[in-house]
Amino acid sequence: MHASPASLLALFDGPVTHQLARLNAVDIAVIAIYFAIVIFIGFYLKGSANTSEEFFMAGREMTAWIAGLSFVSANLGSLELMGWAGSAYQYGILATHWYWIGAIPAMLFLGIIMMPFYYISKTHSVPGYLHLRFGDGARALSAISFAFMTVLMSGINMYSMALVMKVVLGWNLNFSIWVSSITVALYVALGGLRSAIFNEVLQFLLIWLGALLVPILGLVEAGGWTNLKHQILHNVGNTQYVHMWSGLGHFNDNPMGVHWTGIVFGLGLVISFGYWTTDFLVVQRVLSAHNLRAARMAPIIGAGFKMAVPFIVILPGLLALSVLPFHLVGESQAVATGGHSYNEVLPLMLVRYCGPGLLGLGVTALIAGFMSGMAGNVSAFSTVWTYDIYGAFINKKATDRHYVSMGRWCTFIGVLISVGTAYLVQHAASIMDYVQSLFSFFIAPLFGTVILGMLWKRATKAGGFWGLLSGTATAVGLWAWVHNDPKALRYVALSPDAKAMAEDLYRALWSWLVCVIVTVVVSYMTKPRPVAELEGLVYGVSPLPQEHDEHWYQKPIFWAGVIAMLFIIANIIFW
Repeated sequence: MHASPASLLALFDGPVTHQLARLNAVDIAVIAIYFAIVIFIGFYLKGSANTSEEFFMAGREMTAWIAGLSFVSANLGSLELMGWAGSAYQYGILATHWYWIGAIPAMLFLGIIMMPFYYISKTHSVPGYLHLRFGDGARALSAISFAFMTVLMSGINMYSMALVMKVVLGWNLNFSIWVSSITVALYVALGGLRSAIFNEVLQFLLIWLGALLVPILGLVEAGGWTNLKHQILHNVGNTQYVHMWSGLGHFNDNPMGVHWTGIVFGLGLVISFGYWTTDFLVVQRVLSAHNLRAARMAPIIGAGFKMAVPFIVILPGLLALSVLPFHLVGESQAVATGGHSYNEVLPLMLVRYCGPGLLGLGVTALIAGFMSGMAGNVSAFSTVWTYDIYGAFINKKATDRHYVSMGRWCTFIGVLISVGTAYLVQHAASIMDYVQSLFSFFIAPLFGTVILGMLWKRATKAGGFWGLLSGTATAVGLWAWVHNDPKALRYVALSPDAKAMAEDLYRALWSWLVCVIVTVVVSYMTKPRPVAELEGLVYGVSPLPQEHDEHWYQKPIFWAGVIAMLFIIANIIFW
């Protein structure tokens, strides 16, 4: 006796959720073709992932454009597509800060200043750089914390994809989580980083092709940007939903409940630079470039595309404030009441504007984004576990073939752990509240350690380890303090009027400051390494290879300047 599809789904999670739309044959074919292509890519590239250099670093053969698109696409998962669309509904255009001041300066800094040190040291990971600069203690601490963060972030992508399937197609969460996780595990385990990168470039194109439908059709319905602003003001009664900077003079003047110091220093300095310059998920893509110039250009190319991403992510959230006939709520409240959460903004808008055929393309774009985020985290977890935990401390003398085999197996293990962490997201108000908390725990102090290691030759091994440990402990301690005593928020975020997002930004800032201060103090109390040992690791004592660009317009610094000017102009326009 054969079970029906509905009964199979019920085995996972009880009755099937009511669906908002029904896919026709064309929609189903589009989605099925996409899954077939990504798995085919994994099998096709399996023969190009036989050595550790090929499996973990794609053989360091990627061009600047492929590495740059992969660099952006690895970050274009649920964090971008659903998390910030939901945050735009909550906070308005303020969410754009996480794309512009929260990304562009750091991406340019990575390409111009930091990339030469990562690339010429030939490290396979950021913890690998810390091993060269600060020794085994800093490497172990950063590798363990990073591995923990990647599986949590991968769980976010799994949960988000399942949420789309629930809202759009009526599938239950558990079934959708397992479908996506098995697919990602297959193509990453088969083709390694090369497979992940090629799929991320494909996913980048699909995301733009499918996700553009909502903002274009939404602006047509709203009657243009000016009319949209008037409608938002009428519905929410707050002009700051469409201004980025003018309402940041006081915590009470904007819907996010944050001050400009939190945006500039907590986000723009600490979280942004921490993520884009030390999070191995994105740095790994740049390290796959075939030469130093390509490695420097990749983040700059990525920054150019990053400038435009709010059009397909933030704008749908703003449109929802204008056109949706009902109010959305936090994730935990939605789970309890059966309502729609902030995180469901994008799929709800997709259903609103996309008919048969177009709906399949839109859903495929969302699936591509989530699988890109999952694959990025899983491949980074595999590399850090194999090189910086297993190979560094457990089995130092294994063969290259053994490490590749370990990388493949821990890909599946990482996916299984990620499945478990996917359900933690249900307890957060929104995806972005959850993500920003993770960044303050792991990324902010790591940036303090890496930047001091690269720019200050006096930093010592003991200083790097104790600075990183104290910064991480500070972030966790501040989170626990506010979690147990909500009144403590006024001390952490400097105001009784601050809200949750402000807490995340200031927590990151304090953890970074503690890391830097402890690193400096301990370094002055301990003996530094001889300068000769720091060549290739510290700015000022390392000869950088010459780049022979024939024309001025080929230089990375020129294109970084172009992107910086566009960044300044965009912030002035939406002030």
